[in-house]
Amino acid sequence: MNNEGFFETLKKTAHEAPLEPGVYIWRDDENRIIYVGKARVLRNRLLSYFSGDKDIKTATLIRHARSIETIIVANEYEALLLENTLIKQHSPKYNINLKDGKTYPVIRITADIFPRIFRTRHIIEDKSLYFGPFPNVQAVDTMLELIDKLFPLRKCRVLKKRTAPCMYYHIGRCMAPCCGKISVDEYRVHVERVTKLLSGETSSLIIDLTVGMHEAARELKFERAAELRNAIKAIEDLSGGNSTVVDFDPEGRDYIAWAAEGVLATFSVFSMRGGKMTGRELYRTRSAASETESLETFIAAYYSPDRPPPPRIFLSMGNDAPEETSMESLRRYFMEQFGFEPELLAPTEKRHEAALAMARQNALEDLRKRLKERGAGPALDELVQALGLHSRPERIEGFDIAQLDGKHPVASLISFKNGVPDRKNYRYFKLRSVVGVVDDFAAIREAVHRRYSRLIREGKELPDLVLIDGGIGQVNAARGVMDELGMDSDVAGLAKRDEELWLPHAKDPVVLSRRSEALKVLQFVRDETHRFATSLNQKLRSGDLYFPALESVEGIGPKRAAAIMKAYESIDKIAAADPAELSERCKISEASARAVRAAAKIALKDRAAAKKRMVENAGRSRGGASRRGAVDTTSLAKEALGNTMAESESE
Repeated sequence: MNNEGFFETLKKTAHEAPLEPGVYIWRDDENRIIYVGKARVLRNRLLSYFSGDKDIKTATLIRHARSIETIIVANEYEALLLENTLIKQHSPKYNINLKDGKTYPVIRITADIFPRIFRTRHIIEDKSLYFGPFPNVQAVDTMLELIDKLFPLRKCRVLKKRTAPCMYYHIGRCMAPCCGKISVDEYRVHVERVTKLLSGETSSLIIDLTVGMHEAARELKFERAAELRNAIKAIEDLSGGNSTVVDFDPEGRDYIAWAAEGVLATFSVFSMRGGKMTGRELYRTRSAASETESLETFIAAYYSPDRPPPPRIFLSMGNDAPEETSMESLRRYFMEQFGFEPELLAPTEKRHEAALAMARQNALEDLRKRLKERGAGPALDELVQALGLHSRPERIEGFDIAQLDGKHPVASLISFKNGVPDRKNYRYFKLRSVVGVVDDFAAIREAVHRRYSRLIREGKELPDLVLIDGGIGQVNAARGVMDELGMDSDVAGLAKRDEELWLPHAKDPVVLSRRSEALKVLQFVRDETHRFATSLNQKLRSGDLYFPALESVEGIGPKRAAAIMKAYESIDKIAAADPAELSERCKISEASARAVRAAAKIALKDRAAAKKRMVENAGRSRGGASRRGAVDTTSLAKEALGNTMAESESE
């Protein structure tokens, strides 16, 4: 292949890269790593190498590269740490060579009777506790300053018995254990609280600091509010401190996960050696065996005298766990081949769960690439045979209905081309015939008629297969409308409960194997229609919450309030809108626009107050969050907020 051919191959790889954070690796014609980089969005970063004018460094890199690999990680912080590890391990030709061996700082809690806490770059095996590493040194210092104020541990390097405490005690920055001002047990309580904070148990503390920040702002103590804001940001910046790619556990371990679709399977192995993730390996296989059998075969093939197993192997296989008999076979294999039995473990700690989740995500991403390369041809051919279709269903359109007690009934229409979502042909329908009533059959009839009467009228392509989210009743309703329109497209229904396929006027359903690739395609279509319909229905319902606030403005009735919400999509955007622009966009006077914006701001304050009350009530119900447990701030935010956007225009 000439250089131009390699360029196009690399560019195609960039276009197909995942949209997650991670590390990318460039290799040369001898498969040597020549460059390692990190990205918040891998695809965007890789595409930047192939757009616009290229500088000399970029042109040189592309000229010598023959392949690109990606490793997905949890966030940009993890990507930075893994990039640092891989550069030091492989010394790529086009990376900066960090010859001084610089490492990121960690926070150390010493193993003394009265422990100290401080920032360091050196790890000492003396039973001290270490947290990190942290790329953001400023955030580390802010966190330590916060800890110093909340839990003032000792400052002196060597603890000597004194008769009078030093200055730090008098300014509230030390509890003076040197003078017996605090007992060992009392001091340990503070150390345990610091340990929890650095371990990521930060929810209750963030809530307390946020309340304090707002109180300081209301009292015009802006300097204090800024200090608390910075403290909250530092905690959030360091909340990912328990890294899944760097830790202080020197014992070697592997994380093995896999993803499968039909006969295609991809195994992903993440290896930790010396407390650092040394990389990821992917292995593509084809297998008709069960997950347990496939895992057993892979492990036996993966480990060899040239690659002996580490002391611990963490396993994940999606929804299925290995059977104990299979585990016993593997243990016997290891003993016979290597003379010892590594531990075969399921994750019980958060860091191991995170590493396995990362390995599985990489396996899923590779499987997605394989399925895209192969296409959905075999699955579509299977559908023709299983359902007795008139033709190969290269164009499938799916319908689903979403409503709540007859309110805001909507139908989603999604389109798949050759087994892949064709999002430019997604549509939704605000249904007119079933407002105030619950009638799925009538809703399906209206949506199907509106969609295909328009396509027929405009002479556009009709689908090969129409998939209804439902059973025989919904399928017959759709078939009746399609017959009236003279359509010869096939139609089928997929019932959620037992994943049964219904054909028009059938007495019994068609049941496919849960491992069937044909069924997987139809499930993908069904789930996408459900997601799309539900997202719009939720958006419409969320708008209802704020209509009364807008209607409180003189001259703004229900229709005008709905029009304003439709134009701006959320109460937050209305509150931030320029009155002149709002006036012109919504055809109201500028005075009304100012009043609408003011009403929106009041609604937001009420929402914030409701959220605060929710937090306080949750804290009281638990006996005080700061004393007995952390409040789940994520779920509270989801309850208080939540506003989903629809993805396409209504027909």
